[in-house]
Amino acid sequence: MFEQITDRFDDIFRRLRGLGKITDSNIQETAREIRRVLLEADVNLKVAREFITHVQEKAEGTKVLKSIKPGEQFIKIIHEELVHVLGDETSELDLKGKPAVILMAGLQGSGKTTTCAKLAKMLKSNSKKVLLAAADVYRPAAIEQLQSLGQQIDVPVYDEGLVDPVAICKNALDKAKKDKMDVVILDTAGRLHIDGEMMEEIQQIADETSPNEVLFVADSMTGQDAVTSAKAFSEALPLTGTILTKLDGDARGGAAVSIRHVTGTPIKFAGVSEKIAGLEPFNPKQMADRILGFGDVISLVQKAEEIADEKTVKKLEKKMLKNEFDLEDFQLQLKQLKKMGSLQQLVGMMPGMNRKLLKGMNMDDSQLSWTEAIINSMTVEERKHPSLIDGSRRKRIAKGSGRSLQEVNQLLKQFTQMKKMMKQFGKMKPGKMPLGNFAGIS
Repeated sequence: MFEQITDRFDDIFRRLRGLGKITDSNIQETAREIRRVLLEADVNLKVAREFITHVQEKAEGTKVLKSIKPGEQFIKIIHEELVHVLGDETSELDLKGKPAVILMAGLQGSGKTTTCAKLAKMLKSNSKKVLLAAADVYRPAAIEQLQSLGQQIDVPVYDEGLVDPVAICKNALDKAKKDKMDVVILDTAGRLHIDGEMMEEIQQIADETSPNEVLFVADSMTGQDAVTSAKAFSEALPLTGTILTKLDGDARGGAAVSIRHVTGTPIKFAGVSEKIAGLEPFNPKQMADRILGFGDVISLVQKAEEIADEKTVKKLEKKMLKNEFDLEDFQLQLKQLKKMGSLQQLVGMMPGMNRKLLKGMNMDDSQLSWTEAIINSMTVEERKHPSLIDGSRRKRIAKGSGRSLQEVNQLLKQFTQMKKMMKQFGKMKPGKMPLGNFAGIS
């Protein structure tokens, strides 16, 4: 997530940390670099200009301060301004009334129907009775898709087939009232473009159902196109927020940085994976941390705690403290990582050097699936003492696992790099590493 913009900010911050003082010259130079980074990341031009102006003004105000670390002060200003652009605070859903009505809108292909199901699952996990309404009568198989997703999450789906969408939504609301549902989510038709007739239809749905929330679902990977369409929808509908989908695949970050500023409404959720549980409340500070390369340790810790086994954690911490981390421990940690989600997503949560080190190891999700086969082909002695694995043993392991000799060599090299990380993290105080921890979370 956000690899392009994050790597560029890493370079800027590395130079800023070496500043002896904040001057007109380095303010101007940094402003030029940030402007270039934002525009290359497909951030809206107006948003980029305002961001730079505010950073410059605040940096000017700190020139006379006798800060111990002026570079860090400059970085703090950039971070605070980005948090502000992203929305300052997490925005909650308005679920007043029974049922609360959530109207979902967006362009076709943005992931709207899947997002309806993800949101329903999230609300259900918070003890809400939810009804999904299938009002997309134009896209082939849209109704069947929502029905299938509803079955997966055990949430009822209201549909009347290919009839008037406005009537479907009104009747779904009546059904939700009758069944004493807490929330009804209206899955309206995705528009191929900003179409006058279709926009009029969704306006009628909004008029007839008086939704608590009108959420625009935007594909973050489309960058400026997402921002442009969000602006058009906000002019046609009383939008209350945005849900950004496919954020895990967004390398640039332009939509995430721009869309709240352009629409004037908060980003409420982010789609972070294709899994039905892959929807998260949008937290501006945590997102700013990830964009700027500070990592998202809070989310990483939360994921770790969901799957952590306390007994295993303590055992691994002891081994780390003694620098006795072996291939069996390595295998265990990789299994834990698989439970936590996409490796690419997790690496994006790592702060600074940890992220770069893991990226340099070139590990991916497909590798996690065959690593176990290689380790299983080793003897217990080889797993506990990897230094024993010479050329002939490597050939035997490769043959036994059905993997190439190159892959065996790659795994052992990565383990050596991991061992160095463990030695570093082993210096931390016990109890500060939720997984023991592969990621070096503290």
